[in-house]
Amino acid sequence: MLHGLNWLVVRQHRASMIAVLAMTALGALWIVYQRGQMHDALVAVGWPKKPLDQSMSSGGLMLTVNALSALPVVLAVFLGATLISTDQEHGTAQLVTTQSVSRRRWLTTKLFWCYLMVTVCGVGLSVLFTWWWEPYRSAFSFVWYSGPVFDNTGPVLPALCLFLTAAGITIGLLLRRVLMSMVVTFGFAVAVEVAWGLVRESLASPRMINYPLNANPPAELDDMYEMDRWVSSSDGTLFGYFHCSGLKTEAAANACVKENGIVDNVVKYLGYDQMSAMQWTGAGFLLLGTIALTVFTLWWTSRRPL
Repeated sequence: MLHGLNWLVVRQHRASMIAVLAMTALGALWIVYQRGQMHDALVAVGWPKKPLDQSMSSGGLMLTVNALSALPVVLAVFLGATLISTDQEHGTAQLVTTQSVSRRRWLTTKLFWCYLMVTVCGVGLSVLFTWWWEPYRSAFSFVWYSGPVFDNTGPVLPALCLFLTAAGITIGLLLRRVLMSMVVTFGFAVAVEVAWGLVRESLASPRMINYPLNANPPAELDDMYEMDRWVSSSDGTLFGYFHCSGLKTEAAANACVKENGIVDNVVKYLGYDQMSAMQWTGAGFLLLGTIALTVFTLWWTSRRPL
């Protein structure tokens, strides 16, 4: 069904494409199987009519989240970093660019098929893992704001895959050597994954809530990510959470509370209902980065020989 340049690019990279599609298919089957296993285990213990004493965890779940977390790095190193650098190192790029097809059209076609494979893989596995996690999230051993869930559900996983793959392509283009490009891309991808974990909580505006000092936490704090906590007086003055509770005796702690007029707990947090907006915001930034790297790659190749 393909012809011309599309046929040439698909044939040249058919091994990589088959590997990505096979990895996606195997990952999908594994997620479906593990979801069925969790469902059977939960039914056996009477969930949801009977609450679980603790979250469920298994080797299959740990393997799944670890593999999904590594997926963007794997695609960046083995697909992105080699896409152009292989042609440069072997001289294929010089041969192709002397033909009737323009350099930009050749590169655009390669980028299109590469991004298509990455998107199919990232979206497919993210959709399936979200399908597994959402109905059983209270049974998972990971909370919603942790990397294994936040980064592998919704739009974040495909966006991370695209951004790191685009970064790998750019690194390969600049370094022109396959092995060196793969090593540098791996280091860059790991650094991005670490940095992403640090900025995750900045993707939404935190909320503040006050409730009486000795009262139970309100319902909206049942599934939240706590960023900070204080105690406060009736006029709104904040004290460290252990300002009085850290004293040696209960009498001293009570005297401290009375002396400072402390009446409320104050919590700074992110709510579960903010998760979707945080994911789309983060994915938007990653996609903007992907576009910027792609534009730079096209601009660089239009001005310098391959």
